[in-house]
Amino acid sequence: MHELVGALRSYAWGSRTALAQLCGRPVPSAHPEAELWFGAHPADPAHVRVEQGTRSLLELVAADPDRELGSAAPEFGGKLPFLLKILAAEEPLSLQAHPSTAQARAGFERENRARVPLDSPMRNYRDENHKPELVVALERFEALAGFRDPRRTVALLRALAVPQLESFADLLAAQPDSAGLRTLFTTWITLPHNALATLLPAVLDGCVRYLSGKGKREFTAEARTALELAEAYPGDAGVLAALLLNRLTLEPGQGLFLAAGNLHAYLRGLGVEIMANSDNVLRGGLTPKHVDVAELLRVLDFEPIDLPVILPEPAGDGSVRYWTPAPEFALHRFDLTAGSAQVPLHDGPGIVLVTAGTIRLLQNGVELMLGRGTAAWISAADSDIRAQAVDGPAQFFCACVGSAH
Repeated sequence: MHELVGALRSYAWGSRTALAQLCGRPVPSAHPEAELWFGAHPADPAHVRVEQGTRSLLELVAADPDRELGSAAPEFGGKLPFLLKILAAEEPLSLQAHPSTAQARAGFERENRARVPLDSPMRNYRDENHKPELVVALERFEALAGFRDPRRTVALLRALAVPQLESFADLLAAQPDSAGLRTLFTTWITLPHNALATLLPAVLDGCVRYLSGKGKREFTAEARTALELAEAYPGDAGVLAALLLNRLTLEPGQGLFLAAGNLHAYLRGLGVEIMANSDNVLRGGLTPKHVDVAELLRVLDFEPIDLPVILPEPAGDGSVRYWTPAPEFALHRFDLTAGSAQVPLHDGPGIVLVTAGTIRLLQNGVELMLGRGTAAWISAADSDIRAQAVDGPAQFFCACVGSAH
């Protein structure tokens, strides 16, 4: 077991306070801090503290995959199959989706043939992997995810009482299924500038009128979100597209799983995120980054879905587990009280990430202290590791390969 130093990523939507506070650094930070990566992705691998200093986790795994990954090495090509992150969103992320494995491989090969550099901002596919992902809220976490039942979307569009929306509401009411959603989304996301400049202000005015009405309103969160997105990204067709998605709020400890093709946009909040080891993102708007609507349409799943909030289930070992169908990863959470007994950890490969308090990892008389915002790498060669809270309650997450291993 070794301390793992995460790779800090700065994006415009990040927070100047959340990650700095979590990691015990001065607040505010000099730049918006969006993500802290704990993994072995080539774009930004974490580093393991060793006697000689630090070593890239990517290099460590590549040098001896059998030792570091054990039985997972042959199935995942000698690479760590998951990427663990802390995500801190102060502003909305882009409207995006992730490809399936087949789509990722085809897109990666296509862009390689076109000689698009891997570090080009115009690149869609930076690897050959799909990217199922799970986010678990550390504080209240707001998101848009998955296409809402078309019948409820028709009700929303009519509730806004915008004459310019009537034809679109009629279109979806006549075909309240994935085909109708595809038609409406495609129409909105590809609107000519002049048409968008007329429709979007009218919709926003409708949202203002709706929110100023008396009594309880069914679509208050959706209307308010549209106004917030328009303020952050004026004139962006993604604001219209957001009206088609489920509006979700995760309370601390609740999770959300997204499979390939699910359109989503995280709005704000702090969370632990785990995904297959990929950085493939197809964007459709709400971002200054590269947008490729044609490619996004190629991978989107338009089937309406009521995405369930994932609640942790007791795992029988002192932890709770967030179940997903992804073979690449599993995520457990441990909540330790002051003075609690030592709890055994899962066999590696795995990453331990502390989100509250301080813990002590023990193995054969050796101990490693981990404070809030710090992590440790557990290789497959490590065994009989136990954790214990130090000087008060503590919380940590343990990321490992999926249940098949």
